[in-house]
Amino acid sequence: MTKTELLTTTKSVEQYDPGRDRLFHSATHEEILNGATTDIYFVKSYDILRHLGLLETEVVAEIFTSREGIACGIEECINLLRVTGVKVWSVKEGHHFKEKEVILRISGPYGRFGLYETCLLGMLASASAWATAAKECKEACNGKYFLCFGARHVHPAVAPVMERAAVVGGAAGASCILGAKLLGLRPSGTVPHAVIIIAGDTVRVARAYDEIMDESSPRIILVDTFKDEAEESLRVAEALKEHLLGVRLDTPGERGGVTPALVAEVRARLDQAGYRYVKIFVSGGLTPERISVLSEAGADAFGVGSYISGAKPIDMTMDIKEVEGKPVAKRGRIPGITYNPALERRL
Repeated sequence: MTKTELLTTTKSVEQYDPGRDRLFHSATHEEILNGATTDIYFVKSYDILRHLGLLETEVVAEIFTSREGIACGIEECINLLRVTGVKVWSVKEGHHFKEKEVILRISGPYGRFGLYETCLLGMLASASAWATAAKECKEACNGKYFLCFGARHVHPAVAPVMERAAVVGGAAGASCILGAKLLGLRPSGTVPHAVIIIAGDTVRVARAYDEIMDESSPRIILVDTFKDEAEESLRVAEALKEHLLGVRLDTPGERGGVTPALVAEVRARLDQAGYRYVKIFVSGGLTPERISVLSEAGADAFGVGSYISGAKPIDMTMDIKEVEGKPVAKRGRIPGITYNPALERRL
């Protein structure tokens, strides 16, 4: 069979050949749409229901959450279901949901959408977790902004998904080119330590950055590569003057990491030297708790990576709540459609 045919029978799965010569192990859009990323037991379900003449049974299915969080992945779910002809209701992207809240409802013949349950749950579980982690960081910033630097911690195939979720949750921008572009944003970031190490001097790189980069690119310079952060901040400020927007502290754990005391010292020394306009951007293993204390110490903006990218998925569950218009449910669940005024008709 071809890669675009739906995998709706166990026989079609046996005949399916994704190819062994692929460069990457991630799924293509076509493989998601044809059911190749679903759990096999949904295909077996199709076989059984088809045998019983029940595959086109009209049902209502609901997806609910395991814990509180921020809804994300909704738009991908809508796009996946758009070709099925079913009716769909959902909460809005960015909706703050409660534990056990229904965030998506589907009504239609089971054979039109049942194959996609694995995909739908996965799209919501990961993206909602990333958005929720970003929301926690946003709240810790207390009005200041933060960027998502998490692309390096996930497979590149899902990096844009993760960064989009971070922006839904409150991030002001993202570093991954594709992630930012899909959001209509300009990718955020300056240069890594590698450039400074190759050039041999932070100020040399700072001057080169100022000379060749577009004026719309913020002059924020790393100052922890070779020298004391406070000393390097003053050197960079002296070299770039008013062109310098800020310095970035990314001190490694081997040197104690970025601490409130370090931020306070850099702030004080910049102020004493007349560089009160220079902002302090911090990054490196940040959590909401660390953001709060570093903000109090004088940090102006933050770069967050692993706290967002490493967020534990929020388990999602899909239950059938009606069959041919009659309320039903598995043991332990309440039969019938769940009322939620936040749900809006999407398809």
